[in-house]
Amino acid sequence: MTTPIQFPVPARAGLARRQLLELEDQPWCPRAVRDGATDYLELVARWGGVHEAVAPILARALRATGVRRIVDLCAGGGGPWRPLLPALRAELGDDVTVCLTDLFPNRDAAERLARSAGGRLTAWPDPVDARAVPAELDGFRTLFTSFHHFPPEDAAAILADAVRRRQGIAIFELTARRVRTAATLAAGPLLALVLAPFARPFRWSRLLYTYLIPAIPLVVLWDGVVSCLRSYTGPELRGMAECAGGDDYAWEAGACAVPRLPVPLTWLIGYPAPHR
Repeated sequence: MTTPIQFPVPARAGLARRQLLELEDQPWCPRAVRDGATDYLELVARWGGVHEAVAPILARALRATGVRRIVDLCAGGGGPWRPLLPALRAELGDDVTVCLTDLFPNRDAAERLARSAGGRLTAWPDPVDARAVPAELDGFRTLFTSFHHFPPEDAAAILADAVRRRQGIAIFELTARRVRTAATLAAGPLLALVLAPFARPFRWSRLLYTYLIPAIPLVVLWDGVVSCLRSYTGPELRGMAECAGGDDYAWEAGACAVPRLPVPLTWLIGYPAPHR
C-alpha cells in the first residue's frame, strides 16, 4: 500500500471538471502567441512569489532523496526558476541543477534563462512528452501550473512513468475548480496588458499580439478560466498517486498561500521512500 496522503484542501469543489480545449496546447497556436503567454505566466510566477512558497517544500523532498538534478517538465517560459533555483541552492548547496523540457519548447526564453544561471540550468532542445520522459533525463521531476492540462488517463500516466523509472516527482498548481479562483484568473487579460512591456526577453511580437492584435490577452483569459475547470481536487490527486504503483513510494500533498497572489498553491509530491 502507498503511504496515506494528508490533504488539507476541502474535498468538494464548486465546479465539475471539464476537459475543455486550452489554446496554448494546440499545435496550430502561433509560436509568438504561445511564447507570449508563457512569458506572461513566468513573470506572474516570479512577481507573485511562487518560489517563496515552493522552495521549502521542494527542498525537503530533495533532501530526503539526495537528488540534486531537477528535470522540469512542461517548462514553458521557465516558470519560477529564475528566483527558485538560487533559493534551492541556498538551502541545498551549489550542486543543484535544473533541466527545462517541454513538448513545445520556448527556446528563446529557456536559453536566456540558462545563460543567466551560470551553467546550473540547461534547456533540453527536443520535445519531451511528460508521459514518457527519455531515459537520459534522470532527475527529480517537477511540473508547475501544467498538470491540469492533461486528461485523467494522461495525468495518471505522468505519475506512473515517474514511479516506473524510480524518479521523484513534484506537482504545483495555482488553479482550482472554484468560482472565486476562476473569477480571479479572469482578470488575467488586464494584467497581461500591464505587464507585456516588462516581460523578458523583449519581443516586438509580444507587443503586436498584445496591443494591436490582442491574441495573447485572449489566450490568457480563455486558458486561465479553462485551467480552473480542468484542475484536479485533492482526492483526485490522491487517487492518481495510489494508482501509480510503487508500494515503497512516499506521497505528500497539501496547499499553502503564495505571498503576493490571491490564489493558493496546491502540491503533490512522491518519491521512493528512503530505507531505514
